[in-house]
Amino acid sequence: MNLFTLFISAMLIDNIILSHFIGMCPFMGVSTRMESAVGMGVAVIFVIFCSSMLSYALYYLVLLPLELEYMELITFILLIAAFVQLTEMFIKKNSPSLYKQLGIYLPLITTNCAVLYVAMDNIKQGYSIVETMVNSIAVPAGFMLMLVIFSTIRERLRGNEIPKSFEGNPIAFIIAAIMAVAFASLAGLV
Repeated sequence: MNLFTLFISAMLIDNIILSHFIGMCPFMGVSTRMESAVGMGVAVIFVIFCSSMLSYALYYLVLLPLELEYMELITFILLIAAFVQLTEMFIKKNSPSLYKQLGIYLPLITTNCAVLYVAMDNIKQGYSIVETMVNSIAVPAGFMLMLVIFSTIRERLRGNEIPKSFEGNPIAFIIAAIMAVAFASLAGLV
């Protein structure tokens, strides 16, 4: 598969949020402000990329030679938890304001199924190390793009009158559905 095609497909067409509906908790929770959406997006890019690279190495250098492929899930979960903890400590020390904005959603990256999905999908698809790197950047970049777009829309909605029954999450889910339909139209692009 062409690397550019893989990148565009993973980021826009086969977007993890809009086509798989994976990672919806931070998508709905952190997307109320642009600053927190960008901060969460950068943290997710870091965690997904690093955990995917380590998961790839662990799988092909340890689990596969020792015929321990059945340990894939538990070892990947442990790697992801370690990286999220590292990221949380780094953000807490270097950007306390961002740490406060992200709140509970930062430790929730550990349970964000998008991180585990990418690590396991890279192995399932049989990607080479270069394809794994491209996919591990494209998927979280698409995640961040959707967070930024969604947070922009939600910030604009704050100034508008919305019927009481649609305030909060109901209007957010409607917008997410419209975004999913809009991005689904890109399916024939590559």
